Amino acid sequence: MLTSFDSFGLHSALLKALQNKAYAQPTPIQQSAIPEALAGKDVLASAQTGSGKTAAFVLPILQQLAEQTLFSPRRTLALVLVPTRELAMQVGEVFKQLGHHLPQAVQITTLFGGVSINPQMMRLRGGSDVVVATPGRLLDLVDRNALSLAHVETLVLDEADRLLDMGFALELERILSLIPAKRQSLFFSATFPTTVQQLANTLLLEPVRIDVQPEVENAADITQRAVLVDAANRTQLLRHLVEQNKWARVLVFVATKHAAEMVAVKLRKARINAEPFHGEQSQGKRVQVLADFKASRLTVVVATDVAARGLDIASLPVVVNFDLPRSAVDYTHRIGRTGRAGEQGLAISFVSSDTQAHWQLIQKRQAANTPHVTLDLVAGFEPQDAPLEVSFSNGGIKGKRPSKKDKLRAAAAAQS
Repeated sequence: MLTSFDSFGLHSALLKALQNKAYAQPTPIQQSAIPEALAGKDVLASAQTGSGKTAAFVLPILQQLAEQTLFSPRRTLALVLVPTRELAMQVGEVFKQLGHHLPQAVQITTLFGGVSINPQMMRLRGGSDVVVATPGRLLDLVDRNALSLAHVETLVLDEADRLLDMGFALELERILSLIPAKRQSLFFSATFPTTVQQLANTLLLEPVRIDVQPEVENAADITQRAVLVDAANRTQLLRHLVEQNKWARVLVFVATKHAAEMVAVKLRKARINAEPFHGEQSQGKRVQVLADFKASRLTVVVATDVAARGLDIASLPVVVNFDLPRSAVDYTHRIGRTGRAGEQGLAISFVSSDTQAHWQLIQKRQAANTPHVTLDLVAGFEPQDAPLEVSFSNGGIKGKRPSKKDKLRAAAAAQS
């Protein structure tokens, strides 16, 4: 097993950048993917968010660029497609940080929607060696002749399952028609449903398959809880937990933009610094919210699933599922925002009577990766109907909901 980045034969400037970022040794996905990518092979990799997969494709691309003379104006030699603007910015930043010391400057351009297209067109005037983009904005710029994809040598699909889940299949098909058939393709996805596997079959040529499962010790860093509470009392419970536990930063997931706005408003009325975070906000607003959150100027960010992937928030202690996610996969990505880099994290899910069956389904599909999470009750927030199976968070005893006959028998016994 490789124990240092020196083993890959990387350029000394890349090793210096890794040292400056305190990357002591490769993660499992980096150990497996980097040598194969450096050898020019197609890679089909399964790895969870937070596993270090970004560097697993950034380093080979930068190494390949360091070994050749770059054109002027620059040609787009590497194209990285991502599902969200936040992930685009994060990946672009990793490219810039790791490529900073290369003797031949690498031009890196990040493209995404939600902002004016004109500044991005201006940045592309001299060309770009690496383009990190969301599919829609990339095609907008191609249509305006702002860049050409005719010279792409390396294509990366990051969060491929999310790209398809967000409806980018047609855009991906068109982009693939614009880049050379002879290229290296690196394909990273957390999950492999049928649609993702079909795309991989058409995209990759004799790929090296890499499957990195979360390490047991890493999974243990996230304590998972589920609290049974009436839907109408979730905001009050959230406020209670934030104040009682003195949480400094909490990322709260909700299902809709409207819910994000409303929950944030109610928390601010309770004098808790909170802001919504969703796809219909301007890019400037979203950047400001994240900056304030990372700097601890905000206690709570109430987000839709646009924040489930691509956000790297250091030392985030708590994630709350105010609304349950649609799937077990989304659950994994949501709670993966906490407990990163070896730190301890806490993930709490609110479950109401009408979502209890959905919670059980998530648990069933998570069974291979996580232990069963028993439903808790929090004193003062017990739901109107007793749950099927709950325990008090202070160590109370599990039990089953009594039937109407059980209640009648108990009442009769009390009167006798």
